[in-house]
Amino acid sequence: MTARRVWLTGASSGIGHALACELAKMGYLLAVTARRREPLDELAARFPGQILVLPADLTDRAAVIATGQALRDSWGALDLVILNAGTCEYVEVDRFDSALFARVMNTNVQGTVHCVEAALPLLRLGNKPRLVGIGSSVTFCPLPRAEAYGASKAAMRYLFQSLELDLAQWKIDVSLVSPGFVDTPLTAQNDFPMPMRVDSEAAARRIIRGIAQGQREIRFPAFFTGFLRLLGSLPNALRFALTRHMVRPANKEAN
Repeated sequence: MTARRVWLTGASSGIGHALACELAKMGYLLAVTARRREPLDELAARFPGQILVLPADLTDRAAVIATGQALRDSWGALDLVILNAGTCEYVEVDRFDSALFARVMNTNVQGTVHCVEAALPLLRLGNKPRLVGIGSSVTFCPLPRAEAYGASKAAMRYLFQSLELDLAQWKIDVSLVSPGFVDTPLTAQNDFPMPMRVDSEAAARRIIRGIAQGQREIRFPAFFTGFLRLLGSLPNALRFALTRHMVRPANKEAN
């Protein structure tokens, strides 16, 4: 990769932390953002002189704009932005909760948009700039209980594919990452099987390789994401028939 100045969000754990470690080992200058400062300080101590610690709540627009200003003051420009921060909550239809949707959308969509607003002026000044968003393979095929998470990641897919068109005029490349199940503290809370799960370090290496190759979409693991894409491409009635067995029965006693 040619990028030297990198802003990475969601760097405190999971894929983001693994990405931070891999990129720092490769010699890149990293600005790391997350709500929790302690893991970011640990990264800075591990890689002295390479890590700029910028904690922020990405749902707070003013905090993100201030982070962008701190990046401008420190580096003047950005070459690579990886928007990894996100959350997941699953929907129980017998306790359907619109507040759950608001939380997931606010973090995954609005938080991402805040970061894009802060990053674009700096990417325009960067060296071979690239904007990367971490989406999900859930957008390939509707899955049960994923109404909120899937909708947020579908919004990210459309956002980044549209940005790819509009940012071409400024020679800012765009990549969307669509992983399957990755072993992270967030997925550790899942109470269902996660086929073909990969660890965070392997995911980070795959993402970095895809960025280096200039891939517009970085999908992994190949068989799992290919299977979901195939399912999602089937006629609706057939897709429904093949996936409805995944549904967990609702609580019949719920009001």
